[in-house]
Amino acid sequence: MTPSSAPALETKFAAADLSGVDGEGVFSGYASLFGTADLSGDVVLPGAFRGSIAKRGAAGIRMLYQHDPAEPIGVWLEIREDPRGLFVRGRLMADVARGREVASLMRAGALDGLSIGFKTVKARADRTAGIRRLVEIDLWEISVVTFPMQPDARVSSVKTTGLAARMRRAARTLHPASLSLHPTRTTR
Repeated sequence: MTPSSAPALETKFAAADLSGVDGEGVFSGYASLFGTADLSGDVVLPGAFRGSIAKRGAAGIRMLYQHDPAEPIGVWLEIREDPRGLFVRGRLMADVARGREVASLMRAGALDGLSIGFKTVKARADRTAGIRRLVEIDLWEISVVTFPMQPDARVSSVKTTGLAARMRRAARTLHPASLSLHPTRTTR
């Protein structure tokens, strides 16, 4: 499929709740939350992803950076609905430059958003509430993004294997005097 023949996808962003990326680049969280209106007034209903997950499985749904089809950054190991929303677990690819960058930014807490790229199959407009209820979604991709549309949906775990050991080694190299809470005085 060429970029010009690719389907026009809608996107929904969910912020990520970050705690670290392991040495393998594995992280998990929620790409979408059920029953919560996003900033555009869309509410995803439970069961909306069921058909796509059954049709494509985790391996058939792409992991992209900022919804750019030219920037795949990893693979999804698990995608499933639970009572809260669309739970995902994925692995950033260390042999892809952008994957390494994203892992580093996640570890630093600078990048923590997830966003779904989809086509609406079935929706109901609620004009009174000013929202659109998404009943069925054709899910194509889930991206790691900077700015999420659904602020409460977040990456909940980014494993930090080895981080604590690196921090302990770094702390041991510090001179005890450099940890003083008192300002240094200079005399002339």
